[in-house]
Amino acid sequence: MSTLFAEITRLLERTYAASGVALEDCLIGSERCDHLTRLAGAQARELSEIARTFLRHSGENLFIGIYYSRWLIEQLERHDPRRGLSDSNIAHLIAFVEEIDHALHASLAFQRGERDIMAEDFARNLELQARVDTYLVLLLFTAFFRKSQRISQTDRRWLRFHLFERENPSSFSDPNLRGRYLETTQLGAQYTRLLDALNAARRVDEIRIFHALDYAGKKERILLLGAPRGAEDNAG
Repeated sequence: MSTLFAEITRLLERTYAASGVALEDCLIGSERCDHLTRLAGAQARELSEIARTFLRHSGENLFIGIYYSRWLIEQLERHDPRRGLSDSNIAHLIAFVEEIDHALHASLAFQRGERDIMAEDFARNLELQARVDTYLVLLLFTAFFRKSQRISQTDRRWLRFHLFERENPSSFSDPNLRGRYLETTQLGAQYTRLLDALNAARRVDEIRIFHALDYAGKKERILLLGAPRGAEDNAG
């Protein structure tokens, strides 16, 4: 799956900017993942066991660890999404893409001078961005296997179900995690609907503006873009 990892990394970096980090060098094994999970505390034990991203900074250095379980890699090798997306591999591809996205945008944010990587808003920002980017990656995979290169409403409903509806954030016992995933899932679903209404050129411009915003800025932009025209005209 190293080739798939590199292909998705290049796609995201072409869309935004080069991270300056060889993200494949950040891949870690299960023992290192277990160690970092213990260090991260009780909250981390509720996160997915099949894929995780760990972040730490010391001075002017950001340390990234990306973990994929052997089981996840086996599933992606058995049902390679480059041969087609289906119910048998879409959830696995989502998990795969999201961790690359977390690592990339954490690196870009660090380059911009953001240092409070343990802040809740930083985590929510990464999670929201990953929801948006993963949706766009899924669209590209789907379009590749359509002769017309066009995505139907049925395709979009199917992608949205797996990305925004299939998992239940309410299942987290930790209230902070529950709130994080509930909010970012709702915001991601709302923002990607707005993106669907834009043509390809405007969509690229919009997501580049969006990614550079902090979490509060992203929420404000989603509310602004989603406001009825009359509400915008009457604001202030």
